[in-house]
Amino acid sequence: MSTILEETKFIMNKYHIKANKSLGQNFLISEEVVQAIIENSEIQKHDLVIEIGPGLGTLTKKLLEKAGKVVCIELDKKMIEILTDRFLLYENFELLNEDILKVDLKNLIEKQKEEGEITQVKIVANLPYYITTPIIMKLLEEELPLESITVMIQKEVADRLIAIPGERETGAITYSVYYYASSQGILEVPNHSFLPEPEVTSKVIKLNVRKKPLIQVVSKEVMFRIIKCAFMQRRKTLLNALVNTKVFISKEEGIPILEKLGMDINIRPEKLRLEDYANIANLISKA
Repeated sequence: MSTILEETKFIMNKYHIKANKSLGQNFLISEEVVQAIIENSEIQKHDLVIEIGPGLGTLTKKLLEKAGKVVCIELDKKMIEILTDRFLLYENFELLNEDILKVDLKNLIEKQKEEGEITQVKIVANLPYYITTPIIMKLLEEELPLESITVMIQKEVADRLIAIPGERETGAITYSVYYYASSQGILEVPNHSFLPEPEVTSKVIKLNVRKKPLIQVVSKEVMFRIIKCAFMQRRKTLLNALVNTKVFISKEEGIPILEKLGMDINIRPEKLRLEDYANIANLISKA
């Protein structure tokens, strides 16, 4: 039985393939990591799995054995030939040569549910590092009927995504992810798990999409704008950051709002809970 490394080298030689740096390609060759992704995805026989950037099909092969249907979305035309050849005989395989950021996923999911006995929808991906954040935010902000998102991404980004607001790694995106999903770190992945080796350590994480938002807020758009503005100047106090970005017209407007909510006027943006930002947004929205 061939290893993933042997299989990968064989396919790359057969199709004269080199990893495309501009598309952030690094081919996964670790059996342990593949197994961890598959196990933690918890795929069932009636699940629809959408795999983003399947590449040579290393994960795809395992997903097809578990899922009711696997839809792969791949941008690189060179990979389309390989994937088509590899999985031609699988009836539960579908391949789209598209840019994931431009795909109407809501429509895709509705169509798949109409055509088959799909009970849950799950995302699995080894994401290109250079567009990790836009992809994650698209999946969450479009409020798709997803059960979970299991992805491998750069460790530094992963730690920010799965942090609890107020922890050391907290960034603006931490609050967005926390609003839409609960999250967990699965496995750190050293760079020698890929061919070619990237310069960074990777991490597998899982986002369990919430059935309803964690908090009630008058306008989530206002709340996320406030969070974004706060973190544009995260070295400053929250008050100064929000004055400088015109969320508050002046300190004279901002101080009473923070004091009314029982907040220290010298607090820094990363120290706030999601509920704190929601409370600020609610006061501003009502005003």
